[in-house]
Amino acid sequence: MPEHAEFRAFYLSEIGVHTPLPVDKADSSSQITDKIKPEGAPVAPSSVSSQSQPVSPPVHLSSTTSSEHVPDVSVDSGVGAAADINGLKEMAAQASTCTACQLSEQRNNVVFGVGSSEADIVFIGEAPGEEEDLQGEPFVGQSGHLLDRMLASLGMDRSQVYIMNRVKCRPPNNRDPKSEEIEACGKWFDAQLKALSPKLICLLGRVAAQTVLETDASLSAMRGKWHDYHGIPVKVIYHPAYLLRSPKQKTHAWNDLTDLKRRYQSLSS
Repeated sequence: MPEHAEFRAFYLSEIGVHTPLPVDKADSSSQITDKIKPEGAPVAPSSVSSQSQPVSPPVHLSSTTSSEHVPDVSVDSGVGAAADINGLKEMAAQASTCTACQLSEQRNNVVFGVGSSEADIVFIGEAPGEEEDLQGEPFVGQSGHLLDRMLASLGMDRSQVYIMNRVKCRPPNNRDPKSEEIEACGKWFDAQLKALSPKLICLLGRVAAQTVLETDASLSAMRGKWHDYHGIPVKVIYHPAYLLRSPKQKTHAWNDLTDLKRRYQSLSS
C-alpha cells in the first residue's frame, strides 16, 4: 500500500480509531517520505512511557521566596547540549519558588517541562491539570497517554521532543489562565523557548494557541494553516483532552499530524 496510507493506518491504530471517518481530500494525494516513519512494528501505547526522563526532576514548592531572575541562556551554535540542559534545570529550580501570581498559593508543583533540550519540535499546552500538578510533569494521565500515542504515530517519543505549558502552575478547577497569570509566567516561557530554540512549535488546543499567538481567533480558524512565532513555524492542533471527549475528531486530527510531519521533514532534509 502507498506509504502515506501506511502512516495513516498506523496513526489511527495508535490513537484508538478503528473505523476511520473520511479525511480531507488534500491529504489523499500527499506523498510522505520515510524521514520520520517509525520502523518495524508499531509502538504499543503501553511501551511509550508518559514518565520519560524529564529535563529536570519535578520541582516542589519548598520555599515562599520569590525569584525574579531568569538566566540569560544563550542559544548560539557554540553552546552545547549540556549547557542547554543545565540552563533549563536552573530555570526549573528558580521557577519552583516563583510567587509572581496567585496560582503559586495552591499549587503542589511547578510543572516546568519534559523532554530533550535539543528537540526540533516543542509541544505546548495551556496549563497543568490535576495530575500534572501532583506529578510535576506535563501531559500525564489519559490525555498524556493519548499524546504519547500521537507522538508514536510520528515515530517519536518524549525523549525526542519537548513538552511544556504556557502557564506553569495549575489554575483552580482547571479553569482557563487569567491574563495576569499568563503575563506573570511569560518570563519563564520566553526563557524556556530561547534555550530550546526549536525548529517547529505545535500548540495543543484553543487556549494555548490564543495565548501564545496573542489572538482571539477560534480554534477552527487557527487549525489547517501555519502561523509564525518570532520566526518559528507554528502548527495548531486539537488538545488531547478534547480528542478524548470528541473521539470522532481523532480522525480529522490526522490531517494536522500529517501536515506537521511534512513540515518537519522539509526542515530536516
